Amino acid sequence: MAATPTPHNQATEGQIAKTVLMPGDPLRAKYVADTYLEDVTCFNQVRNMLGFTGTYKGKPVSVMGSGMGVPSIGIYSYELFNFYDVNNIIRIGTAGGLAPDVRLRDLVIGMGACTDSNYAAQFRMPGTLAPIADFGLLRKAVESAERLGYDYKVGNVLSSDVFYNDDETVNERWASMGVLAVEMESVALYLNAIRARKHALCLLTVSDLPLSGEGLPAEDRQTSFTQMMEVALEVAASS
Repeated sequence: MAATPTPHNQATEGQIAKTVLMPGDPLRAKYVADTYLEDVTCFNQVRNMLGFTGTYKGKPVSVMGSGMGVPSIGIYSYELFNFYDVNNIIRIGTAGGLAPDVRLRDLVIGMGACTDSNYAAQFRMPGTLAPIADFGLLRKAVESAERLGYDYKVGNVLSSDVFYNDDETVNERWASMGVLAVEMESVALYLNAIRARKHALCLLTVSDLPLSGEGLPAEDRQTSFTQMMEVALEVAASS
């Protein structure tokens, strides 16, 4: 284990579980801890990036915010994998639906992460690396969703570095290649997990539809995407 605490995480050894749920919004992390976990302790408040550890069905589980974008989740997930010896990180985030059959509140499981980010360049690969989810976690997520009776879609997502894109045609082009939804973090999480020989999965709830302009209010994004949270917790409990 590398030296802890870190500049971004005040937790010490043993305060973080082997499986971490990671929403972008730290208030969603607090909601998950308050709503689903027992015997909760707060292990991080640095930069208000709240982190909590508790138990779910008797299994230790942590939940911590990642912030927005590749650089932010890149830092937090790297430290969790490499400094705190976390084995599994399950992103529970929001996304913009792109595919024609994706609707508001749909559950999307990111099997792979396309990107316009340059994050993978640091690994100096001699070609194009395809970041993918851990199959074991993905299979458990599908099984959990089916057991709970929740509809879901599995496929490629887009991790974009740009929220307000000057090129207004990009989402249509990604959709034309079967990409289900766009978000801003999954690719860095998958790459960090691959490099650390750890495990990662992204579960996403569709909060808006960029191609039509439909969307949900911010409060819904913090507290109402319970199907995604429950599937992630079931995966955590069995990992």
